[in-house]
Amino acid sequence: MFKQLRGRKFAKGIKTAVVAAGLIGTLHAMPAYADSVHTAKDGDTFFFLAKQYGVNMDKLMQANPNIQATNIYKGLKITIPGESVQVLSAPGQDVEALSTLKVLSADRVVQAWGKTFNYKSTVNVKATAYSAAASENGKWGPVDYYGNPLKLGTIAVDPNVIPMGTKVLVTGHSHPDLPKNAFVATATDQGSAIKGNRIDIFIPATPQKVSQFGFQDVKLYVLD
Repeated sequence: MFKQLRGRKFAKGIKTAVVAAGLIGTLHAMPAYADSVHTAKDGDTFFFLAKQYGVNMDKLMQANPNIQATNIYKGLKITIPGESVQVLSAPGQDVEALSTLKVLSADRVVQAWGKTFNYKSTVNVKATAYSAAASENGKWGPVDYYGNPLKLGTIAVDPNVIPMGTKVLVTGHSHPDLPKNAFVATATDQGSAIKGNRIDIFIPATPQKVSQFGFQDVKLYVLD
């Protein structure tokens, strides 16, 4: 929405760490086949899927280089590698973890989709969203402030409020092309229209769908 107003320069990109964790209960094996595609459910993690399909987690992550472990959301297509794998499911039901958000403020801990994050502060902001459309990205194209391709987890911020490179857990949003309840984002973009307690969230969808986001009040958990 506000991307065309951004001035930017190129610099060295920021490397971000990934978090892989998950929960799995009593499971039964069923046959599956090589190079299958899993449609993610709420609560899926690389750890959970590696156990579910009986594959090495490192190989699973290598087979999906464009998917961040912290941003696996419902509907995402995930490649399951291997020549012979087993799908594991709980007796009489599909494996599906619930998408929940639990905050333990006394311990400065927030839990989302089976993952635990330590946070140091919170920030309430007004959020908008933008797409990769040329009309929203100016002469630089669909890249962030550092010249990296836009992706789920990219947000634009006012660096005077949220320093560039800050990693946050975004909560309180609502859009079909964003993970429910929470997702991890990194402040790697900025612009003249993003001032004060404002953020602009990149959504990998058409401009028409992104425009449905409008203006939303969201809460950021600034991660350690």
